Amino acid sequence: MAAQSRTRRNAGWSLPRKPAEWGIWLILAFMFLFYLLPVYVMVNNGLKEAQGVSLSTMWNLPATLSGGGFQEAWERLRPNMFNSLLMVIPATIISAFIGAINGYLLAKWKFRGSDILFTIMLFGFFIPYQAILIPLVTFLQWIKVYGTLWGLILVHVVYGLPITTLIFRNYFAGVPTELLEAARVDGAGLMTTFTRIMLPLSIPAFVVVGIFQFTNIWNDFLFGVTVVPNPAAQPVTIALNNLSGSFSVDWNVVMAGAVIAALPTALIYIFLGRFFIQGLLAGSVKG
Repeated sequence: MAAQSRTRRNAGWSLPRKPAEWGIWLILAFMFLFYLLPVYVMVNNGLKEAQGVSLSTMWNLPATLSGGGFQEAWERLRPNMFNSLLMVIPATIISAFIGAINGYLLAKWKFRGSDILFTIMLFGFFIPYQAILIPLVTFLQWIKVYGTLWGLILVHVVYGLPITTLIFRNYFAGVPTELLEAARVDGAGLMTTFTRIMLPLSIPAFVVVGIFQFTNIWNDFLFGVTVVPNPAAQPVTIALNNLSGSFSVDWNVVMAGAVIAALPTALIYIFLGRFFIQGLLAGSVKG
């Protein structure tokens, strides 16, 4: 019985036995450590005092654990972190729902010119940000939202529609058409079918779109510095850039600030990463 229980416990994972398997494990371990090196450098030097940070001592551990530049970085970035949350959460939710509606219509309610419309929409994904800055600022000034977080939210929603529409269209294309036909027979209209049938089935696609949009919007710099010139209302990426002084740089504060600014997206991938992979695979198989 003991041998059988041990066999059951070890059924899901076992040590490599062949030299090729050990080689793969060693390569993966090396890659894991290699990609963690920048994180180690940022956290390690962020915990040091300003005078203890230099190229010659960047690998050395902190002499004391006083917090280093993390406290100052947090105090300076806290208002902008709040601005980023106020921007990212609505922009992600709105772009996801609009993309879901677009994907549903383009996948299941074909109409004349739908494929052309979808192609034109996807073309917007390849337009460089720099090419539309002047007309973008002019339009935002015209509708009286330039310099506000609402203007920045609008920009990210519009620029996120091509990728969100693509993901949802590919996902909904794999949903059996018989479900929609049965709903029509029962008298369900377009929006009833969408809310009662398609939305509950599209949770994996929402996870993929949510993570993708959250990461892209949070890490944006160009739109943040262009649309919101007021430093007090700018997102955290611009505030992080402003941590560097004109004549001197407190590298411990900059390193600590980089860790703080990257923490939300890192946590998103840590806790939702497996759902992200499942959603991508579901979309690829069904699309």
